[in-house]
Amino acid sequence: MEFNNIYSRLVKGSEKLALVGLGYVGMPIAVEFAKHISVIGFDINEKRIEEYKSGIDSTNEVGEAIKDTNVDFTSDAKRLSEAKFIIVAVPTPVKEDNSPDLRPVKGASKTIGQNLTKGSIVVFESTVYPGVTEDICVPIIEEESGLKCGTDWKIGYSPERINPGDRVHTLTNIKKVVSGMDEESAREIKKVYDIVIKAGTFPVSTLRTAEAVKVVENSQRDINIAFMNEVAMICDRMGIDTNEVLAGMNTKWNALGFKPGLVGGHCIGVDPYYLTNAAEKLGYHSQIILNGRKVNDSMGAYVADAAIKQMIEAGMAPKKATVVLLGITFKENCPDTRNSKVVDIINRLKEFEIEPIVSDDWADREIAKKEYGVNLVDYDSLPKADCVIVAVGHNEYRSLPMMKIKELFKDDLDDSEKVLIDVKSLYRIDELEASGMKFWRL
Repeated sequence: MEFNNIYSRLVKGSEKLALVGLGYVGMPIAVEFAKHISVIGFDINEKRIEEYKSGIDSTNEVGEAIKDTNVDFTSDAKRLSEAKFIIVAVPTPVKEDNSPDLRPVKGASKTIGQNLTKGSIVVFESTVYPGVTEDICVPIIEEESGLKCGTDWKIGYSPERINPGDRVHTLTNIKKVVSGMDEESAREIKKVYDIVIKAGTFPVSTLRTAEAVKVVENSQRDINIAFMNEVAMICDRMGIDTNEVLAGMNTKWNALGFKPGLVGGHCIGVDPYYLTNAAEKLGYHSQIILNGRKVNDSMGAYVADAAIKQMIEAGMAPKKATVVLLGITFKENCPDTRNSKVVDIINRLKEFEIEPIVSDDWADREIAKKEYGVNLVDYDSLPKADCVIVAVGHNEYRSLPMMKIKELFKDDLDDSEKVLIDVKSLYRIDELEASGMKFWRL
């Protein structure tokens, strides 16, 4: 098999690359590769495929570039047989009990196996715990295809590092970790990714090492944010402004710059569970990682409890209050609502019979309703509030002057009766104090 010629054939145009999974990760990869080589973009979501074909990027990751891309978008799995280099970028969520949900990866493996041709290289980018690619994906592909891995086709792993909504750290300027099952496949995989990764690639010795890189780097961030969330809770009890403490700490050269907040999304809020689940199977119970997850998973309820306390102190009955919540996506300036911890705020408020009115013009209304049962309201149609919780740092909220924020409240309230919960510390402390409103920030 001429595995070592795939790169040259891709560049010459005699072979194609295929992307399996065209969400926040896969679609930008497909679009970038299509600037240089022939690309088939496959996704089982027919609606998504039609949107891309129509020049609509619902992920907002490439924007207007979707209209000019040469990606051959399709929902026909048989088209994968036309490609010799296949990249898999399907989601890897967790189940209700926080154990890894490998159904998307297994489904993609089955689809690839049914359409695999001899001489192909398959590279997984989906975040998994070490061993999944070789122990779970390879056997499925072999069974479905009847082709032997290492002889008829080869496998690789390159963890995705795309940061949704980030216009600075984009696909091409983030160093890419790459690996292959042997020297030949590793060399070829590196050359293919070097076509688009300007920051360069970083080869590691095994697939398991590459898989570990991703879950470890995100677990590290999760733990650091958990520490900051603990600091925020301690400072809150001490009557100290956390933001000011961190600003002072960050004047030191070796400060890490982390901030407290809600930790959701498809990576940081999920990957630690993949790592600890794999460790537990080997007889090791996490001492730090799971405790960090416990802290971060509790922050939505903590924010909701703080809002209720502030409302009571302002003299209102929370059950009768009109609570407006701004933002439901898992991070700012991004339409992605996967594993949003803002939902934890909503659910905690509901425990106290409070039905918040939620607005987020970035988020998809259908997804918010389907996934969380939340009916989003246009910002301009929001009712006047007793309490406003600004949960996500969208630019639209960050740029609101204090007078505009006050206009969100009921006209008959004194300033001291207006409760503002600033989860992301978007507003200056001196402006908040001067406003006369009752405020709290994480």
